[in-house]
Amino acid sequence: MTPDQKRIVRSTWAQVVPIADTAADLFYDRLFKLDPQIERLFGHTDMTAQKRKLTAAVSQAIADLEHPDTLTRSLEDLGRRHAGYGVEKSHYDTVGSALLWTLERGLGDAWTDDVREAWMQAYGYISSCMIGRAQTA
Repeated sequence: MTPDQKRIVRSTWAQVVPIADTAADLFYDRLFKLDPQIERLFGHTDMTAQKRKLTAAVSQAIADLEHPDTLTRSLEDLGRRHAGYGVEKSHYDTVGSALLWTLERGLGDAWTDDVREAWMQAYGYISSCMIGRAQTA
């Protein structure tokens, strides 16, 4: 990611944080609509807590953008844990689609081509770290 893309991701996430509960609702609704099979992975999950975990995980990843070693280690650990939950490589594409869709709705007019590209780069890095670790778990 370029420095400008990191700045864009940080600044747009700051706009989403005040509506984090709504954004998390939108995200999971969209995720389960895109792939109803994924919903089964959450069968025994407290979704209120899960939504908070999602927001916290994204916030931490964004905070660590300037610390790639720390970010990579935490994402690899997260990928290992997700593999244990039954998350498959193909699920990451669906999650990315749901994330971008959610951000577009949450950001409204602030969603531009540059913002989309920055988030695609960020999620690409996040998912590649998680997938890489999950495949070795």
